[in-house]
Amino acid sequence: MDDVTPRTILLEGLNLGGILSALIVVAVTWFVVGLVTGSLTRLGVRMVDRRLLINQIATVARFMLWVIGGVLAVRALNLSREVILAMTGAAAVTIGFALKDLAASVLAGLTILIDRPFQVGDRVSFSGYYGEITAIGLRSIRLTTLDDNLVTIPNNKFLTELVSSGNAGALDMLIQMDFYIGLDQDVTLAKRLVSECMQSSLYIFTDKPWTVLVNQVLENNYPAIRLRAKAYVLDVRYEKSYETDVTERVLQAFAEHGVLPPRVLVDWRDGATPPARLVSRPRATG
Repeated sequence: MDDVTPRTILLEGLNLGGILSALIVVAVTWFVVGLVTGSLTRLGVRMVDRRLLINQIATVARFMLWVIGGVLAVRALNLSREVILAMTGAAAVTIGFALKDLAASVLAGLTILIDRPFQVGDRVSFSGYYGEITAIGLRSIRLTTLDDNLVTIPNNKFLTELVSSGNAGALDMLIQMDFYIGLDQDVTLAKRLVSECMQSSLYIFTDKPWTVLVNQVLENNYPAIRLRAKAYVLDVRYEKSYETDVTERVLQAFAEHGVLPPRVLVDWRDGATPPARLVSRPRATG
């Protein structure tokens, strides 16, 4: 009597035609996924105000197409009942241990799509990285940092660690910038200059409120007045452009109106002359 093993049953159950059909299904699925994703990406570039929504649709479509393609590829193999039982019985433990992390990541990806803690296009902070979510896949999420580094993170990591989203699916995002001046400077003037620089920027989203908060702080061991500018940028992709634009305007305005940075306070009790770099010039009056 022949020794029939699960491996023998599997080899006998597979046929060349079924394997070729499954490979064709996988190739067609790959082509369709690329076509759909590319088309939606180009559409998002044209429809800027709907870019995040289109990115979300592309993510769900890519996810579902791969799932459907996988099911069709298995059906194309045309496996018999004996082969299926042999595969599930003999290889279940081995495959389970080998693919447990992959299965966890796939389930986590489904959870992210349903729960939506963040979406494609969001600016998020995760595990020391900050950037834009560019793709949510079956296994991992791709995050592009502001210095253009691509970070690939397994989906299941997002289920156990904290993640913060700066815009939570919206196209605009709140930007916060701090400016420091000396205690003896004209706070009212400085606040007005910061406000004017914020409002005159091309990147500000004026449909949402903006403000400038003032308080006294100890910055790097010296007292200072902090002006915290808070406003929404028109598009998350203009985050750094907005910060650069406003900062340049504020520095130029401070220089033109004689608003000085904080002074380093040093007690020279022995009568020694302090170094010139430690003494701030008095603000011109009159």
